[in-house]
Amino acid sequence: MTLTRWSPWQELENMNRQLSHLLDDSPVGMSTETEQWAPRVDIRETDDALLVQAELPGIDKKDIHLEVKDGVLTLSGERRYEKEVKEENVHRVERAYGKFSRSFSLPTNVDADKVSANMKDGVLEVRLPKRESAKPKAIAIH
Repeated sequence: MTLTRWSPWQELENMNRQLSHLLDDSPVGMSTETEQWAPRVDIRETDDALLVQAELPGIDKKDIHLEVKDGVLTLSGERRYEKEVKEENVHRVERAYGKFSRSFSLPTNVDADKVSANMKDGVLEVRLPKRESAKPKAIAIH
């Protein structure tokens, strides 16, 4: 059995997402080009870094913008609708298209100058290293 840290903010975000889907006035299963959407994101912490993983399947790296400014990590971009598909053969469109943006406040112990990002198999991983002073140190007992 593993312990998971409870986050009221995560629960509020999940409820907000569910409520948005319930109140969405577009027809079920249809998405528009101008629709705003938000990629799913996991955030993990290790001893030396924060790791942010965002699901961005079908999006080219050139269509993603990543920025750290004033203690905020912002991930934005656009998934373009494939207009080459013959519309008479489309039975259902459930994937979201259009612009997206997610922003996350960063703790002060993140070293913004050493942030790196890698994209593999539709998952963007952003590594936010902690400053040396924030890393845990073992203390010898004499």
